[in-house]
Amino acid sequence: MAETFFNHEARRRALSVRAASAGTLGAGSLNPVVEEAMIEIGVPLEGHFPKVLTPEMVQKAERIVSMGSGVDAEACPTRFLVTEDWGLDDPAGHNLDVVRLIRDEVRVRVERLLDELGV
Repeated sequence: MAETFFNHEARRRALSVRAASAGTLGAGSLNPVVEEAMIEIGVPLEGHFPKVLTPEMVQKAERIVSMGSGVDAEACPTRFLVTEDWGLDDPAGHNLDVVRLIRDEVRVRVERLLDELGV
């Protein structure tokens, strides 16, 4: 959600910045409840897929943000990096009403991040 919101808003603002999202474990597919929540607001996740965080992604990053979705801290490579943790719930296993709340908070945080970056 964060990558999609960031890139969607950056395009809307005619900015050249882009986000890439990845996790510590590669899921096989997108969460269908998340997909539904994003489609509801006209920001579909078409073409997106779960990715595993790589050293190359870290090297290219100007800013690293973790969602704080309860990943095992020992398994998370971002624990060695300067990151901003948003402390959000993982949408996995939640119903659409809860995922909507998470989605809306992600959107607010992404817009705030773009404002902070001064772009």
